[in-house]
Amino acid sequence: MRGFDFRAPDSLDGVCELLAEYGSDAKLLAGGTGLLNLMKQELVQPAVLVSLQRVPDLDALTVDSEGIRAGAFVRHRRMEADPAVQRAVPLLAAAYGHVATVRIRMSATVGGGLAHADPAMDAPAVWKVLGATVHARSASGTRQIAAEDFFEDFYTSVLEPEEVLTEVRAPLPPAGAGWSYQKFLPRSVDDYAAVSVAALLALDENGHVKQARVGIGSAAPIPLLVPAVGAALIGQPPTAETIAAAAELARDAVDPLDDLRGSAAYKRDMAVVFTRRALAEAAARAERP
Repeated sequence: MRGFDFRAPDSLDGVCELLAEYGSDAKLLAGGTGLLNLMKQELVQPAVLVSLQRVPDLDALTVDSEGIRAGAFVRHRRMEADPAVQRAVPLLAAAYGHVATVRIRMSATVGGGLAHADPAMDAPAVWKVLGATVHARSASGTRQIAAEDFFEDFYTSVLEPEEVLTEVRAPLPPAGAGWSYQKFLPRSVDDYAAVSVAALLALDENGHVKQARVGIGSAAPIPLLVPAVGAALIGQPPTAETIAAAAELARDAVDPLDDLRGSAAYKRDMAVVFTRRALAEAAARAERP
């Protein structure tokens, strides 16, 4: 790891001033679980590290009738264990509960996990399924970015070098919606997934699907929202046959790589299998209005 300057401002304005001054030569430090590994490998070599540790109010977490708001500095473990999140958005709590180990979840942050833009991480695809909005700030002002538009490529988001992610917001799922988070781990429980799938499914009064959203991780350069899968189920009863037919559409949506967790062809097969499982579990949990 190469040498760097360390700054720890005590306000968001101070963070934005430093980012405006140093631009791409600066990196933000939150939990450090991703960034520090990249620095040790000299894949990232910032001249300045800007810590968020002393910035107030970035660790706010609220759940109310308007939705969920998670500050950038909220830890993964809190997202997993918070009773309000578990009740209102159990899909999100489940996804964060699958991240690596408890030790990692105690350090890793919501904002860092999104800004890191690793497509193999658990939560980003879930935020897409929930229709979340990412909030960012710079010395020039603020902007809101749909989670669907936030990721560009491996480890690349649309955040500008002078911007800091401040929070992420999402509406609550429809009342009675069923959910599922499936993670295929061919190696160890603390490893990245070969494929992960998040599903949210709501029924109408006749028991037919009125909304279905599916997100897939670890299967492309970015976490995916797969509208074709959900669209194939709209107006249909969620039977084994309709679910299997919809899940098959995941095969052409993913673009995985060959690696130690499996070949690209194998991961395409697993994307179909785990999409089918996620939809079946979500349908079983869904309640008619």
